[in-house]
Amino acid sequence: MATAARAQRVEKFARALEREVPGCTLLTEEEDVAPYECDGLAAYRQLPLGVVLAESEAQVQGVLRICARLGVPIVPRGAGTGLSGGAMPIREGVVLSLARMRKITAVDPYSRTATLQPGVRNLAISEAAAPYGLYYAPDPSSQVACTIGGNIAENSGGVHCLKYGLTVNNVVRVRAVTMDGEICEFGSEAPDAPGLDLLAVLIGSEGMFAIVTEVTVRLIPKPQVARVVMASFGDVESGGDAVAAIIAAGIIPAGLEMLDRGATRAVEEFVHAGYDTDAAAILLCESDGTADEVAEEIERLTRLLKESGATHVETSASEAERLRFWSGRKNAFPAAGRISPDYYCMDGTIPRRAIGRLLLRISEMEARYKLRCINVFHAGDGNMHPLILFNGNDRAEWLRAEEFGADILEACVEFGGTITGEHGVGIEKINSMCVQFSPGERDMFFAVKHAFDPQRLLNPDKGIPTRARCAEYGRLHVRGGVLPHPDIPRF
Repeated sequence: MATAARAQRVEKFARALEREVPGCTLLTEEEDVAPYECDGLAAYRQLPLGVVLAESEAQVQGVLRICARLGVPIVPRGAGTGLSGGAMPIREGVVLSLARMRKITAVDPYSRTATLQPGVRNLAISEAAAPYGLYYAPDPSSQVACTIGGNIAENSGGVHCLKYGLTVNNVVRVRAVTMDGEICEFGSEAPDAPGLDLLAVLIGSEGMFAIVTEVTVRLIPKPQVARVVMASFGDVESGGDAVAAIIAAGIIPAGLEMLDRGATRAVEEFVHAGYDTDAAAILLCESDGTADEVAEEIERLTRLLKESGATHVETSASEAERLRFWSGRKNAFPAAGRISPDYYCMDGTIPRRAIGRLLLRISEMEARYKLRCINVFHAGDGNMHPLILFNGNDRAEWLRAEEFGADILEACVEFGGTITGEHGVGIEKINSMCVQFSPGERDMFFAVKHAFDPQRLLNPDKGIPTRARCAEYGRLHVRGGVLPHPDIPRF
């Protein structure tokens, strides 16, 4: 868009906002909107026309109505911690920040629910519920910063999602505004809701269907006791086999996480969690419940781990030690940032039985792409998070990293898995959608999108690739290489 035309578009939107949504803040200067040019996927960046800072549902509704009338694309944003480019701006559109909507309306210890605005941080929910002996179970690694609105957009998980479920399993009601300004409620605080059950459709829709303005989440009692078993393995296949053996035995740990040697060494240098840096992989297994339940489960876990080839098994002796063991896993991403100028965090899911095979395949890819990759992942549900290390100042390295990532996702599909577990598709995996889903399936996705947003103004060009894009990706894929995302500046 030419500079003059762009300026006119900004001015027209600003006048409408001032007239129809008084008190709503609009940022348009380049130095003010620059912090919003990307989310956690910093490889792709784009300055928007402007950034609206909403503080109420009425303001969200007014902004959406203006955008619908003027044909302005709009991208919702929470804390910007997402890793798939889902909150990256559209050049001709505006960003709607919900970060100021951070009120916790109610915590009800009797119904074990909390009602809050979308800008409330994940960890703040548990902090508010703590006086009642309750907490909110989904705990992404970014829980100190990420918001519940963003968690709903991506259906986020965390280290305790194996036993307690993802966001979709812990949200009972969502109030949201559609692109035409209609306020809708999905789900209910009652055991069942009237009409179609669309709550699960909205959760994980990456901000493409409606913008969340209020959420009611399920709270659960804090367990009496929680302990972590940390096991070392001499090879990654044994670690993967141990995961399968635990689940096959009917044990569902509160958390079941794995790190390979590269990840444990990076983490240990950073937080000194007490990890075995000589092991090919370590497994963290948490048991929670009553003291008797935990003692029995720890005994069974220890036996299974040793039978699966664990070379060393250690159990946390105190709450402080349990938190120290988890601190390494929670800080894996920043630890990667200390040993590499940049890292590219992937997110694919595979059957548990394929964990060892995928890690071996990734090792082969490291040699092919001449890049290091360290691995941390939710082993219990097969949600892999390979971290590809590269130098963003070297464009050739970034292109290899991007192709490396696409190759990993295709391997996940090959092994019977999916291209994403909890980070979403956004712009990052839009090409990989062509590999996972057929043209007919993608047409159905577009049909659902059309039902909510017929103008395709709400977070457009994310998540669902067009047939033309997939055809071009297929042609390029035969020759080798990665189809670039259109009109998006990169490193």
